[in-house]
Amino acid sequence: MNGESLNITQDNIEKLQQLFPELFSESKLDWEKLKAAFSDDINFANERYVLNWAGKADAFKALQIPTTATLKPVPEESINFDTTQNVFIEGENLEVLKVLQKSYYGKVKCIIIDPPYNTGSDSFIYPDSFKENRKDYEKRIGDKDEEGYLLKEGLFRKNSKDNGHFHSNWLSMMYPRLFLAKNLLRDDGVIFVHIDDNEVHNLRLLMNEIFGEENFIADFVWQSKKGGGSDTVGAVTDHEYILCFCKSYNESPLSKIFIESEELDKEDEKGKYRRGRELNKWGSNSRRADRPTMFFPIEGPDSENVFPIRNDGSEGCWRWGKPKMEKIVADKDAEFVKRPDGTYIVYEKIRSTDPRTKPYRTWLKDVDTTADGSKEVKDLFDGKKVFSFPKPLGLTKTILKIALNDDDDVVLDFFAGSSTVAQCVMELNLENSSNYKFVLVQLPELTDGNSEAYKCGYKTISEISKERIRKVINKLKKEKDEQPGLFDSEKLDLGVKTFKLSPSNFKIWQGDEITEDNLVQQLDAFTNPVGEDSQLLNMLYELTVKAGYALTDKVEAIDKYFSINDCELIIALEEINQPFIDKIIASKPQKVITLDNLFKGNDQLKTNTVLQMRDAGIDFKTI
Repeated sequence: MNGESLNITQDNIEKLQQLFPELFSESKLDWEKLKAAFSDDINFANERYVLNWAGKADAFKALQIPTTATLKPVPEESINFDTTQNVFIEGENLEVLKVLQKSYYGKVKCIIIDPPYNTGSDSFIYPDSFKENRKDYEKRIGDKDEEGYLLKEGLFRKNSKDNGHFHSNWLSMMYPRLFLAKNLLRDDGVIFVHIDDNEVHNLRLLMNEIFGEENFIADFVWQSKKGGGSDTVGAVTDHEYILCFCKSYNESPLSKIFIESEELDKEDEKGKYRRGRELNKWGSNSRRADRPTMFFPIEGPDSENVFPIRNDGSEGCWRWGKPKMEKIVADKDAEFVKRPDGTYIVYEKIRSTDPRTKPYRTWLKDVDTTADGSKEVKDLFDGKKVFSFPKPLGLTKTILKIALNDDDDVVLDFFAGSSTVAQCVMELNLENSSNYKFVLVQLPELTDGNSEAYKCGYKTISEISKERIRKVINKLKKEKDEQPGLFDSEKLDLGVKTFKLSPSNFKIWQGDEITEDNLVQQLDAFTNPVGEDSQLLNMLYELTVKAGYALTDKVEAIDKYFSINDCELIIALEEINQPFIDKIIASKPQKVITLDNLFKGNDQLKTNTVLQMRDAGIDFKTI
């Protein structure tokens, strides 16, 4: 009760929506549809088949805006920092995806994400308005880092169903992230996106637009819960969806189920065999009326005509067409088993002992439920419920088995949550002696002050993510120590390399924003680009990633420069002189990056260095 009189306009709109729901979009009256419904003048502007929503242009702008951010290494939060191939990144995932565009472009085999389902209680980051001026924007967002740059976390907000752009906001959040994620996939890469009924229809259209309708693979249906629901008014929803697309459809974007060979337990004049499947088709479309061209005689064991007869005695059809059936019979690869009524069931004789494969099916019903996922996390965290609705290990492992083909495939999850993907990757490596690698991204979203997670000391979701990885590594190390020799200890990677999204270590030249007040500051950024608090390791990784190298590529400190991938790239950040330059050139790198201010105004040394590098065929850059 709000003390106000009845809102006549709103009341009439609600009555109209009850009578004509098709005239409304996101709870707002669509005037164009209203006019079309009650007028002979029907003219929809820009008629074409396209997914559109309020703010789509803003979402496209969001992905096009470049970032100057970097990823700051955090060795103290890592395990085996110098050797592991696994990566965890704390930060807003749109910015992180932009940072990774060069270093992970075309390198990821599988992306698995579990984004907000848009139930009405989710909070996420989405572009709101790019039309407001900078002053209004800063007033609304408020949050800035120590250098005055706006923080993306200020855009983090709840998307309520009362919001007039409820579906649009979710689409605006998803669009740029999926667009950038596609770039990171290998040509044979695949993406799996968890979703439920709230947005599955919009997600399918969105992914059709980004990945191409022709690259849709499957809509997997997962039985997410069992039992309960007796007080549900309508039907009990006990399933969710996992949409799967590939980057570029080829013959084998997914792996298949391996079927071990069976014993050849029968023998005829041709040799050993085992009984295969029935050649009398059964199940759907197995009657003669369903497929009349598949009802024909083949030669039986006594040269009689044998027709496909169903178990109930009615006329059926063969599994294969006439030429193939006649060849199977002529090659003596058909086994005839007579029924009591004199008709035959015909089986294919399998003579090969080679293992077989078959594709996975889209109905995932025996791969654990949400309740199993919750129990798995509670077991790791001493019985504490620190995370709600985590995906179960059985489901995620099944997806990884469907997706991964090679031992060293890279898996990306940029909605990491409780790090289920990380645990599954490491456990599969343990089980299969594989060498899969993960890259996880999680926003430092604040936990609820009344939640069990907060009371346990986890102030953000990313803290839970990192702690689960550490707990899993310790658990697997213990299992490995208790069973020596069972696992390939040299190959098994039980580590994680942690990074945090951070402002650039280098001052940003903002030529379009020079004023009388900041002119000195901007000139300083031009002449001395290194930030005051920049550290050597942070600058190294920023330059490495922005040069297109992965976060786990080999880094060695040699004298006062760094070698990346055995001197493929050399980065010098401490000093430059002629003997030092001679030593670098002798290492025969492909590329060298150094700081311009290391030349200390010695233009002759800089000019000679540029010429020497060019003569040696080395790509030389200064910052």
